[in-house]
This record gives sequence, C-alpha cells and structure tokens, in this order.
Amino acid sequence: MPVILRYEGGWSNHKRDPGGVTLEGIIQRVYDGYRDRKGKPRRALTPDMRGTAEWKRERDDIFRIQYWNAVRGDDLPAGVDLVMFDSAVNSGPFQAVKWLQRALRMNDCDGHLGEATLAALNAHPDHDRLVGDICALRLGMLQHLSTWSTFGAGWSKRVANAKQIGQAWATGSVGPKPIEAYLAQGDAKAYASDVAQPAIDAGDAVKGGVGSGTVGTMLQGVKDQIEPIAGASDWLMKIYTAIVILCLLAGVGALLYSLWSSFKAKKARQAIDGEIRADVPEGQPA
Repeated sequence: MPVILRYEGGWSNHKRDPGGVTLEGIIQRVYDGYRDRKGKPRRALTPDMRGTAEWKRERDDIFRIQYWNAVRGDDLPAGVDLVMFDSAVNSGPFQAVKWLQRALRMNDCDGHLGEATLAALNAHPDHDRLVGDICALRLGMLQHLSTWSTFGAGWSKRVANAKQIGQAWATGSVGPKPIEAYLAQGDAKAYASDVAQPAIDAGDAVKGGVGSGTVGTMLQGVKDQIEPIAGASDWLMKIYTAIVILCLLAGVGALLYSLWSSFKAKKARQAIDGEIRADVPEGQPA
C-alpha cells in the first residue's frame, strides 16, 4: 500500500483521465459502488477527505477487495505481488492477470487467476525475470493507448519503478523507494478500452473508395454519364479524364488505408491481449 499510495498521490480530475475524479487511486464510480453495497449514502470524493480515519478505512477496504483479492495477492510470491497489485489498480485486475498469464506463456490467457495460473506461477524458475516480463507486457499495452501522449511519461516512470522494486523483492532485497508517479501524471487510469483503434473500419474504407460507398458511387455515376459524350469536346474529355483519375486515386487510397487500418486493428487486439512487449526504461531511485 505505501508503494501504491506514493504512485497515486492525492485528489485528481484530469480531463483526459478515463477514471475521472480520483482520490488516492480510487475513482468515483468504484467508490459509489462500494458505498451502495455498504448501504451508505453516496458522497463525492474531495481532497479534504484524505487523511480522515473513515476514508482510510474505506480506501484500504476497497483496495483489498477490488484489487488485492482479485489478483489473489496473498498467494503471489514477493515482487510478483507488487507488480500485479499495481497493474490491477492502474488497469484493472482482468488486464493484470492477462499480463501474468502471457508472461507465464500459458495457452489459455483468460484473465482469471485460478489454480492453473497459480500452478504455472509456482513452477516458474525465475520470479525476477517474471516481474520484468509482466512489466514489459504492461508497458506494451500502455504505449498503444489513445492517451499515451498525455500520460505516457508518467506511466513509463511508474512501470519502471514498480519493476525495479518488484525485482528487488523477488531476490530478497529492498530496492529503491517508490517514486511520486502522480507528479508526471502516472496516476491516470490505463484501461484496455482506451487502446487506439483506426477511425474507419478497413472494409468500410474499401467500400467507400471502390464503389460500394458514397464517394465511389458518386464518382462512378458522373463518369458513366460523361463517358458517352466525352469525345464531343476537349473540355468534356478533360473532365472525363480527371474523373477517371479520381476514381483510381479513390480506389488506391482506400486500399492503402484498408491495409493500414487492418494493421492498426491487429496491433490493437494484440495490445489488449497482452501480446506486445516494450522495453521498460531503467527506473530512477527516488
């Protein structure tokens, strides 16, 4: 908890943060659900709640139920428990477990930390390396988020520091102090739902350019009307030629966009599935 709280800082409400209003890592939506379940009236998360006895009890209870228990923190080895807990707080338990399963090279990466995952974890010979693999997969997804340009620097520092501490714990050492990642906006939530996707589907791009879409249909219609009389005058021939060129350009452009869109969509799926690795920068001691 001291590590996570150092990363998260206090109250925040950045306009690009998908978590919205957040206090020490707890977003308003989660806090509302917690209060509802406890039969308590909802209340807004405010900066002055920080440090109060009631808030600290609620905060710790939410962290334990929503994140620590969800990744079975008590069953995880030292170091792995930290990076899994931090991943869950930042990106959700489901995504955190998928990174663990990918790092363990499991065939069934379903985001559920069950007995098979724990068995694979216990059989892993090098938890130091495993921590590094989880962090590399985590950063691989973060780099594909649409909010990377805003929060990427802070996330990179957070993941690098978590890796450094986690690997130290995995080898029986203490490691560096946790950094104040929130100062670089590393406290923003990093959800898989924000992975950048192409604006237009690849199939729709082809349809739009080669005949089934509005642009292609319009150009083809004008071309068909002018074609019978194109030879009647030079200016009609020039118009006809220009339209033919536009039709060709629309088709080629749509095909190129389709290829690019398919590539981007594939990368997005791989990022969400935890299949993309990134080089985690060296962490800096606080």
